[in-house]
Amino acid sequence: MSSHEDLKTNAGPEAGETGAGYQGSGGVISRFVTPGGHPQDNTQPAFPVFHRKFANPAPLGLMSFGGTTILLSLFNLGTRDITHPNVLVGVALFYGGFCQILAGCMEWACGNSFGTCAFTGYGAFWMSFGVIYIPWFGILEAYTDKQELANALGLYLVMWGIVTFLLTLCLLRSSVMLLFVFADITLTFFLLAASEFTGNHTVHMAGGGFGVIGGFAAMYTAVAGLMTADTAFWLLPVGDLSPK
Repeated sequence: MSSHEDLKTNAGPEAGETGAGYQGSGGVISRFVTPGGHPQDNTQPAFPVFHRKFANPAPLGLMSFGGTTILLSLFNLGTRDITHPNVLVGVALFYGGFCQILAGCMEWACGNSFGTCAFTGYGAFWMSFGVIYIPWFGILEAYTDKQELANALGLYLVMWGIVTFLLTLCLLRSSVMLLFVFADITLTFFLLAASEFTGNHTVHMAGGGFGVIGGFAAMYTAVAGLMTADTAFWLLPVGDLSPK
């Protein structure tokens, strides 16, 4: 599916135009434009056409964060009587970790400072979380006292809760959904940290519940970013908070 736009030709093509299809008559010609906004050029079909425009990396970062968060939160809720989250290691390292760091690097190339900080940061979080459960690193084996391990994990979660809270403050004029995701994940981190410090199972379950909600909210926001008028019959609202 493609659209077209009209171009006025003068003595020659304007600066930055390819000049494809120029007739030199000063009339109006049509140039086809792809849904991504790129001029369609068939003058040299044997050569690939390279575009400098980057894809939107935010849906990748949000989807990988949301999916990994949901899986971990289901384990925190004790779903299907699973108490050991070791199966999460691969997902945390590659989907939650690598994909988010990739999204963060793409945000950097696009000039988005917040996206760079958030996605690369949470990619590092998921990688560091996965490493905890890899025996080769000896992290869990280093703690012979269970309470000491719980306190260490609690401090680890508090640090990430602080990071998430500070990022949340940077989203007050972004969108309702994005602000909700970060506020929810902030609460999730602090609830899970409190459960490690106190050993309270109810607080731990609450952290798992808020994690599931935040994960689905992140995936909703990701899908909203993927839907366009060219690919979907409707668009998902996210609640724009940007200044008008």
